[in-house]
Amino acid sequence: MAPPPGGKPIVLAAGGTGGHLFPAQALAEELTRRGHVIHLMTDERVADYGRTFPAVVTHVVPSATLSLGEPLKLPGRLLRLYRGYGAARVLLKEIDPAAVVGFGGYPSFPPILAAARLGIPCCVHDQNAVMGRANRLLARFATRVASSFPTLIGLPAGTAAKLVVTGNPVRDIVLGEKAAAYPPLGADGPFNLLVFGGSQGARFFGEFMPKVMAAMTPSTRARLNLVQQVRPEDLEAVRAAYAKLSFRFEIKPFFMDMPQRIAAAHLVFCRAGASTIAELGVIGRPAVMVPLPHAIDNDQLRNAESFAAAGAGWVRPQASLEPREFAAFLTRLTGEEQELRRAAAAALGHGKPDAARRLADLTEQLAGKRTP
Repeated sequence: MAPPPGGKPIVLAAGGTGGHLFPAQALAEELTRRGHVIHLMTDERVADYGRTFPAVVTHVVPSATLSLGEPLKLPGRLLRLYRGYGAARVLLKEIDPAAVVGFGGYPSFPPILAAARLGIPCCVHDQNAVMGRANRLLARFATRVASSFPTLIGLPAGTAAKLVVTGNPVRDIVLGEKAAAYPPLGADGPFNLLVFGGSQGARFFGEFMPKVMAAMTPSTRARLNLVQQVRPEDLEAVRAAYAKLSFRFEIKPFFMDMPQRIAAAHLVFCRAGASTIAELGVIGRPAVMVPLPHAIDNDQLRNAESFAAAGAGWVRPQASLEPREFAAFLTRLTGEEQELRRAAAAALGHGKPDAARRLADLTEQLAGKRTP
C-alpha cells in the first residue's frame, strides 16, 4: 500500500525502555521502507534506548506511571498525565498524522488518548501475553488492538472485535540473524552459553552465575564459552569471581551486537521479556527463562510459559533456583545436542519474523481510514 495522499506522517508512541521502543523501532523501520515519515512520542529515557530510532522528530511528552500502591503520589501523577495529554493533543494537531500506534507503558497513554479524542485512527500494540495496564485502559478508545500472542490475557470486555494478532516486531538487526543455523556441538567441543537480563540488565544473574560456575566440575567448565551481560556496578566482582575458575568468559554491561550473540549461542539463560522471547523465536535458540519475580501482572511468566509450551525452552522460577542443581542441569544439556536442536527448531516455530510487516499492514489500513 502506498503512503496516504498528502504524505501524512505516522506517529508512534512508546515508553522509553527497550521492551517498548524495540518493537516500535521495528515498525518504524518497515514503515520507512514503505515511504512513510515517522514521528516518535516518548519520555526522557529515549536517550538510552532510542539512538537508532528512524524518526524525523522525537517528541518528549510528559507522562507518569499510575500505581495504587502509592496513593499519596497519585494526584501529582494524574496531573502530569493530564499535562501530557494536553501536550500530545497540541503536537498531534500540528503533525496531522494519518495514524497513531502506541506500544504500551504510560508514555503512550497521552498520545493515544489524544489521537482518539481528535478522531485520528489509532492502535495499541501489546508485546506481552498479559495486557499491560496502560493498554487495558486505552483499548476502549483505540481503533484496533494488536497482540503478540494468540491469546491476550486481560483484554477488556467489549474490545475483542478490535483484536488483531500480529506478533511482536523485531528490529532489522535481529532479522539479519533470522533462522540462523544452529552452531555445531561436538561431544567435547566448546559450548556457547549466553546470559542476559534484558535491556536494563539484572542483578540476579550477576550474583547467581558465579555460584553456578563454581559448582561445576572443572571438565564441564572448561568446555564453556560464557558471554554474560553484567550491570556496571557488578562488573568487577563478577570478573574477579570468574577469573579464579579458569574458563573462557566475556562480560560487558551491554552488547550492541546481541542478535549475533544469540545466534552464536547453543543455549540462552535469560529473563522472559517480550522482546527477548520474540528475538529468540526469530533467530531460533533454546532458552532457560527466569521470569522477573513480583511483577504485578506476571507478564514474563506468561511469556515464558508460552515459549516453553512450544518446546522451545525451560521455565525456572527465581525463588526455587539453586546453584548446584542448576549447574547439574546445564552440565546435562551440554551433552544433549539433539534435545537442544529440537528446542531450537521449536523456538523458530514460536517466532513471527513477519510481525513488523503484519503490523505495518494494519497501520496502513488505519491510515487509509483517516479523513482529510
